Order: sequence, then structure tokens, then C-alpha cells
Amino acid sequence: MVRFHQNRKDEPFNSMTIHVDETSTSEDENSCVLEIPSNEGNVEDRYSVDLLYNVSDRPPVVLTVIMGFQQALLSLSVSLVVSSFVADVACAGDYMDIRTNLLSSTLLMNGITTGLMVTLGIRLPLFQGPSGDYVIPLIALQLADKDFCKLPAFQMDANVNRSFTMNITSDFRDNITDRDEQILKRQLAITKLQEFQGCLILAGVIHCLVGVTGAVGFLLKFIGPVTVVPTILLGGIYVPRAISKFTKCHWGITGITAFTAVFMSLYIGHRKMPFLIWSKKKGLHLCWYPLHQVFAVLIGMVVGWTVSAVMTSTGFLTDNPRSHEFFARTDARAGIISNASWFYVPYPNQFGSPKFDVGVFVAFLIGTMISILDSIGDYYACARICNVPPPPRHGVNRGIAVEGLCSIVSGVIGCGHATSTFGGNIGAIGITKVASRHVFLVVSIIYILFGIMGKVSAVFITIPYPVLGGAMIVMFGTFIGVVLSNLSAVSLSSTRNLAIIGMAILMGILVSHWAEKNPGEINTGSVYYDNIVKTLFSIPGLCGCVLACFLDNTVPGTAKERGITAWHNPDNQDQKNVYSSGMEVYNPPVPDSWKKWKLMKYLPICLYKPPLESDVTDSSM
Repeated sequence: MVRFHQNRKDEPFNSMTIHVDETSTSEDENSCVLEIPSNEGNVEDRYSVDLLYNVSDRPPVVLTVIMGFQQALLSLSVSLVVSSFVADVACAGDYMDIRTNLLSSTLLMNGITTGLMVTLGIRLPLFQGPSGDYVIPLIALQLADKDFCKLPAFQMDANVNRSFTMNITSDFRDNITDRDEQILKRQLAITKLQEFQGCLILAGVIHCLVGVTGAVGFLLKFIGPVTVVPTILLGGIYVPRAISKFTKCHWGITGITAFTAVFMSLYIGHRKMPFLIWSKKKGLHLCWYPLHQVFAVLIGMVVGWTVSAVMTSTGFLTDNPRSHEFFARTDARAGIISNASWFYVPYPNQFGSPKFDVGVFVAFLIGTMISILDSIGDYYACARICNVPPPPRHGVNRGIAVEGLCSIVSGVIGCGHATSTFGGNIGAIGITKVASRHVFLVVSIIYILFGIMGKVSAVFITIPYPVLGGAMIVMFGTFIGVVLSNLSAVSLSSTRNLAIIGMAILMGILVSHWAEKNPGEINTGSVYYDNIVKTLFSIPGLCGCVLACFLDNTVPGTAKERGITAWHNPDNQDQKNVYSSGMEVYNPPVPDSWKKWKLMKYLPICLYKPPLESDVTDSSM
């Protein structure tokens, strides 16, 4: 039977897990229902039953695989979008083999990075996906530089059987053949990817050092909710633009997908539904469990996909490829499946040896800074939605170090972007009430398989755009709400905090809008430096972050008023904040004896537990 029980007695707080038990008492032989432990009058009860599965819980294998599959589907579209952005910025949009290789590399790194984050990093249920923080500065740089994809003075690579230097002058352009022009354009794209590769490796080294040296832990003394919340919200300014690309294809299908997910999770999420389960003692029998809440987003996507299939087969959707509505069809991108290879293993330097470009490096360095702040905010948002204490410094340091290490690996493989914490999956945890990190280990394995098996991932890439748009509305909408919930640690009755948050958000939007509408106003005397300044000003999160951090640390205010105390000293807060798991969630997976080594005291990414007399007393009891 399916039985729910509390944590062991030695665990600090109540939690709830599920397992299949082959024995049953006489009281529960006639039913299989969700039994929630209750402690009337105890405040713990209100918090311990919020999640169906806590961070350390192990759901049944079948449910774990299905829930992992759901989380993987939610972020698959983002991987496609970001890898497509990289191909476009690298001037490789017309080369399907390069686009396919970039997507395979992205999917493989998603799996590797997610697995490392859940096991060695901060150890929260976090999905590590392609980071738009690295691509957005490149897009801004490309928009500011109209000659970004023009053929410069160029040296042909040996791979195309040329070894001489071509100066692309107007006279040469008149005599160049179409074949030679295609060769030159392809080599230009390869060169751009090599520049992305080298600059990403260097930026990844800096990113990793920030975590390994404990610099991010030091920065946490000055960075709190007043800085992080506006930064993440401003970073999401581009999210509606990306989502609108999917939703505009058919708002009806988008609405059906989103409403189905919301209805399953919020309207009837508290109710249980019947489903069949098998055990040796009772055979096939009926159980009651809120599966519709656990798989709310997946059910919404299936319903939306079905509606799209019906409308495609009945001719309600146009077959004109130039129309936005065409991408609401289930067969709109069927060619991706036929063009994808069965197996492809991304390898180091697949596009050639790394190169370096100052402008690209500055863009990646900006992306690194924004990514670190985004990740810090995501860590706290995930901890809050998983009902665990705010992460300690060693956990944050370790998480940032793992992200930096994986950025280096992404650069070596040639992804053209780093991986970072993906907020949409955090929102999905809030919808499904499943926070088990074992689910994300399954996600890691799924993405590694997707990265190697091209045909399999291609099937899911063909999901109609409106279905993806509806899922994104639910995920990112929930995530934005979770980000805003971090302000509960801040005194919102303080004029100081309200003014800082409001001005940071306004200036971030204002400066980026001005840079976008008035690119000619920036004139340093050098086109090269003009483009760098334009890139800096066009990133709303950077402008808002700098202003919020400066004001938050210079305008007088107490640590409690700023929310610093609530983030960094959760044990000193109101005892009503009873968590489903304790700080052991963040402990690195090393033997307890290692944690007592004096060396651990000097490693910012490690947990140091000096041997105390009280420990000996507790162990003897």
C-alpha cells in the first residue's frame, strides 16, 4: 500500500514521505489514502505538510522518473531558444549542422551541471540550464555593432583547403563566387564560436574563483534582499519578450495550457484523485493521491498539445509558414526530427581552438556578475519554496564554485554560453509541491541522454509554440512571486527600503530603454568602446543592481530592517518559521570525520564542525 509517515525521531523537523509497503494493519486494508500527521495546536503542522515531497525525500522510482521527465520538458524549450540565440549571434543561423551541435552541447551540459549542483554544489533541487545572462549582452553588442556579422579581413582555415589571407574589399566582392562567400561566412561563424569559447573559459575561471575563495560569502555581507530582488526582476524584463514569441502564435492554445495547469494545481490541488497501484499483498487496487497537482504543468502541456493536434488535423490552423499561427501546428517543425542524428557526443574544441576578443570577454564578464547575483537570489528563493532554512555561506560558495567550474567545461565543449540556475523550475516546485532532489538527479540523466540521442530530443523540440508559452506563463509567473516573497524578510514599512527598491527598478528600466532608443548618443571617440558602453547600459539588471547595492550600503539602516539578519541568521528569527528540514540539507557529501579536520576551517566551500564535548555527550545518550 501507499503510506505516508513522518521523519525519524532524530531528524529536526516533521516531513512527509511516501513508500510502497507490502504489509498493512487492519485499519487501513480497505483504503489507500493520504494520511497526514497532525499535531493540533502545534505550529509545526502548518509547515510540515506544505510539500508532498521534501528535499531529502525519496519518492517511488516510477513517480521520480515521471516527475523528472516533467521538469526536463519544462526547460527543454529554453535550451532550444538559448542555443538558437547563440547561433544567431555567432552569425551561424543558416548552418543547421552548427545549430544542431550547439543544441546537443547545451543539453549535455544541462545534465552534467544539474547533477554536480545537486550532489556537490549547494544540494538544493535546482536545475542548471543555459543562462541568458551571457547571451543578452552579446545580443546587445550585436545590435549596437551593425558590422558584427560582416566579412572582415580574413584568413581561411585549413579545413576549407585555403591557406592565404583574403582582404574582403569591394573589388574582391564583385569577383567572389557564391561558394567562396559561403565558405567565408561559415569560417566567420566558426571564428565567432571560437571567440565565445575562449572568453567563456576565462570568465568561468573568474566565476569559479569567486566561489572557491569565499568572495561570494564576503559579498553576502553587503548583498541582501533589497539588492537581489530588483536585480532578478529587472533581469526578467526580457522574459516577456521571449515568451511572447511563443504565445502570439495562438493565444487560445496558450490560455488552455496555462489554465489547465493552474486549475490542476491551485483550484483542485487540495483534493485527491483515484489511481491504480499494485502490491504483492493486495494486488491491483485503488489509491487516492493528488497526482493532478504533482503533474499539473505536464498535464497542461499534454492538454494543450492535444488541442493543437486536433486543430491541425481539422484544418483550423493555417499551413502558411510565414504566419505566426503556423508554429501552433504539431507538424510545423517536423523537419527537425529527420535532420537530427541518432547519436552525437559533443567533444572539447569541436569548433576549433579557443580565441579571445575583448568585447566578447567584457560581455561575458557582465554576464558572470549578473549570473552570480541571479544564482544567489535563486538559492534563497528555492530554499524558501522548499521550506528549508536560508543557505549558509559554505553552501552558496560551493554552488557558485560549481557553476564557475561548469562554465569552464561549457567553454571547452563550445556551448557559447554558461549554465546557471533556472528560475522556471523553481516555480514548478511551487506548483507541483515536489522538492525532492532525487527528481533532479533523474533530470540530469535525462538531459545527458537527450544530449547524446539527437532523435529523442528532437521529438520534444517539436512541441507547438503556444503550449510552451502557456507552460512558461505558469512557471515564470510563480517564480516571480517567489522572488517577491523574499521581501518578507525586509521591513516594507520602511521608507528607506521602498525608495531604494523603487528607484533601482525604475533606473534599470529607464537606462536600458534610453540606450536602446538612442544608440547614437554614446560617443567616446572610438566605435569599439562605444559598443562596450552600450552593452553595459543596455542590461537593466546591471544598472539596477549597482544602484540598489550602493544605496542599500550607504543609506543608514539596521541589518534587520534591510533583511540581512533574516537571510544570514535564520536561527535568530521568529520561531514560527519551522522548516521541513534543517541545515543538514546543505552539508557536503563527505564523511563526518572529515568535517572535524582543522583544514576545513580554512576552506570556504567546506563545512567545519570542531569536535565539542557536547557532541560526545549526545553520542553517548
